[in-house]
Amino acid sequence: MPSATPSNQTGQAPTAAAGVLVILGASGDLTKRLLMPAIYNLACEGLLPDEFAVVGMALTDLTTAEFRAGQRQEIARFATRKTFDEDRWQWLESRLHYTPGNFADPVAYDRLMKLVLEVGQETGAAGNTLIYLAISPDFFAEVNQHLDAAGFTRMPGVKRIIVEKPFGKDLDSAISLNRDLLTHWREDEIYRIDHYLGKETVQNLLAFRLANPLFAPLWNASHIDHIQISALETVGVETRGGYYDRTGVVRDMVQNHLLQMLAYVCMEPPASLDPAAIRDGKSQLLESVRLLDPAAVARDCVRGQYAAGVKPDGSPAVGYRQEPDVDPFSNTETFAAIRLQIENARWAGVPIYLRSGKSLWKRGTEIVVQFRPSAPDSQAIEPNLLIFHIQPFQAVEIRMQAKRPGPAFRLQPAGMRFDYAETFEAARGTGYEVLLYAALNNDPTLFSRTDFVETAWRIVQPMLDAWRITPADDYPNYAAGTWGPRAANSLLARDGRRWHESLTRDVLARSEFLAAAPAVMLNNLLLAFRPLAIDPGDTIVRAGDRGGEMYFVCRGELEALGSANERVGLIGEGEFFGEMAVLFDQPRSATVRSICHCDLLALDAADFRRIASDFPQMKAEFRRIAASRQSRPASME
Repeated sequence: MPSATPSNQTGQAPTAAAGVLVILGASGDLTKRLLMPAIYNLACEGLLPDEFAVVGMALTDLTTAEFRAGQRQEIARFATRKTFDEDRWQWLESRLHYTPGNFADPVAYDRLMKLVLEVGQETGAAGNTLIYLAISPDFFAEVNQHLDAAGFTRMPGVKRIIVEKPFGKDLDSAISLNRDLLTHWREDEIYRIDHYLGKETVQNLLAFRLANPLFAPLWNASHIDHIQISALETVGVETRGGYYDRTGVVRDMVQNHLLQMLAYVCMEPPASLDPAAIRDGKSQLLESVRLLDPAAVARDCVRGQYAAGVKPDGSPAVGYRQEPDVDPFSNTETFAAIRLQIENARWAGVPIYLRSGKSLWKRGTEIVVQFRPSAPDSQAIEPNLLIFHIQPFQAVEIRMQAKRPGPAFRLQPAGMRFDYAETFEAARGTGYEVLLYAALNNDPTLFSRTDFVETAWRIVQPMLDAWRITPADDYPNYAAGTWGPRAANSLLARDGRRWHESLTRDVLARSEFLAAAPAVMLNNLLLAFRPLAIDPGDTIVRAGDRGGEMYFVCRGELEALGSANERVGLIGEGEFFGEMAVLFDQPRSATVRSICHCDLLALDAADFRRIASDFPQMKAEFRRIAASRQSRPASME
């Protein structure tokens, strides 16, 4: 079994400081799915020192040998690296230790302390101890009392306690939990972890702002129209119904992840990269957010809960109230959209829109910065956008206007994208690697301070209070697999804005016509499409109206109605309609109405004509289809 420290092959970071990582809850899901794969990744990258050890404790009755064997099996299941490195695993395995223990038993902590001291002396890792509470927050108070009594808070050298979200369930419980932690630990010893801050794109927000003076003069209300921060998921609550029904999306996502990203995007540039300066800047930014009163909650906050629908793969999706362990009359929100205002000189008058939800049409976390037009007469031109893609892929994208090839001066939308995977050679991680590495090095930059956590709760608490007092009377109000409740679109439409959806080619895969289209044409279409979520019974086009858009069906089914309101055809997934009004600038020949929840992509007539002129084969095919439809007694359009 190798005993030497794995060499650092990255050339990008020094080996972490020596230390002992103590994991309470070492046999749980968090450890096997995220923490141990992250530790294994750090070992594979040569970022762990030889003087390193892991000591685990959990209720499960295991020996150290059994714990090592079990972690070996879990790494094979959950490792993010493409191939398993047996040598690196053996190096790490020799540094794993375990003791069983009941978290309510004081004697268990005495045994744990004895083992930690022994392992620290044997490995040379003593003097730097991290205690990771990979357990339910319900046990934090009791566990910290036992840790204190056993002497962990008085260990020589550097010691830290790492706690997971949710950090409290509301403002009062967060204050109480902070008070309890500060009874046993100093503020600088408390590391509140948020795995979103381990994502490279989130960290790159600061690098982008501080290291690129190109954008610094533009980062204010004079140049930025508004900011959107979205964290969307395609999955429902699945097996987490019991937890989620007590939590909801505001507690699960908005209070922590979305407000963390907001702080990085909008904070004042720190005077230095010192951890205290960065954390001060984040806290000061949140303190500048205007708190919501009841009228603002009613006006600027949207909540939703999903009904039965369709998953991205086309299979049925159950509604939230039908999920396991969910109250059949639950008032828990699975979607939220919020309009916030920052009251400082930099961001005065710039709205911040946040949204997050489950069982939606796409998975993706992204930040969209929309810039103001350069002149009043440029309103018709698509705005410049700066987009930070956080997941599932990591990239920074600029959408701008470019001159089209040819002698005439004509503009069209274009995009440039910096993709992490294409630029940097790096193995995919869990998101915890950076955080554990920082914690070992006693660097609190990426961890939340008491004031930040409590201010974040103050921002969302008015929503939670208002929604608790007044239950929703329209749940469920969006179908699984759609774009969310219609009110979320209205929230922006009232300000003359819309959500920017980053479309990818897989969205177009259901269309046989588009599936075989050239890549350049698809790229143009993706920039031009406008997503629409349609409820059952909605009329999309009406016979006799002038047509300014055509539509592609991503999901769902619609009916075409003739002059006597009779059904003359069905329009299903992968098909399109409305092209004749756009091609020939003629009134709609039929009414089209949705039969169920539908996802459409709208293409403006001007964009259609522009793209069609560049790709004659597309225009010819649309003309052929239009002629075929015109020959029918009643058109589908």
